[in-house]
Amino acid sequence: MTRKIAIYGKGGIGKSTTTQNTAAAMANFHDKKIFIHGCDPKADSTRLILGGKPQETLMDVLRDQGAEKVTKEKVIRTGYKGIQCVESGGPEPGVGCAGRGVITAIDLMENNGAYTEDLDFVFFDVLGDVVCGGFAMPIRDGKAQEVYIVASGEMMAIYAANNICRGLVKYAKQSGVRLGGVICNSRNVDQEREFLDEFTSAIGTQMIHFVPRDNIVQKAEFNKKTVCEYDPTENQALEYSTLGQKIIDNDNFVIPTPLTMDELEAMVVKYGIAD
Repeated sequence: MTRKIAIYGKGGIGKSTTTQNTAAAMANFHDKKIFIHGCDPKADSTRLILGGKPQETLMDVLRDQGAEKVTKEKVIRTGYKGIQCVESGGPEPGVGCAGRGVITAIDLMENNGAYTEDLDFVFFDVLGDVVCGGFAMPIRDGKAQEVYIVASGEMMAIYAANNICRGLVKYAKQSGVRLGGVICNSRNVDQEREFLDEFTSAIGTQMIHFVPRDNIVQKAEFNKKTVCEYDPTENQALEYSTLGQKIIDNDNFVIPTPLTMDELEAMVVKYGIAD
């Protein structure tokens, strides 16, 4: 059965980088068939898989040619290790609602039978926090069954993770979606691992993996590749492989218990993150 996963996290935390590198490792080291659906109007959720090539977005085709012309062949591109990619895209800057574009794009992909049964995983790489119905769609309407939150030991990343959990709780009962854990995309801040361990325990989930900071990730991105494609012998490629295996094996899915603001502030102060 195809597992459908939504990746959330604070803007700029490294969701797309983490998703693409993990997907590449799952395809390369674990022979998994992967589909990445980018749900960000910037349409940058698949560029490392596709070698940096710009991808015509689903919303571009919809605007230019109409819904009846949106076919799998026109909007899906295949990249590294056979990973299939589609980008929702969005409206012209300053015009329209990008969240509505996500709703439209996922519906059209489902209607076109894009998420085929031979896939092992579908990843929805979602913009920012859960703050509007469009971006919440993968968890609101049951399009994804699993959520992973990318965070770090920085204060605002933890606030965002807690806020995302609030949104998840809101939709969990109606859609059946569950939290699979928090991925720490390390920023090398003091006591980062300890902070994430305490936070995830407090909300009733797990830090599924601590991804160390390594400049090889940026170097690979400059070469328009994931680390796994750039140099699969690098330790960071093995870190993403480990994360991928943990996701494959994971059976710890929960409805989280978000912290109150007072509880979160007390934890932040404890770790000396606040000014």
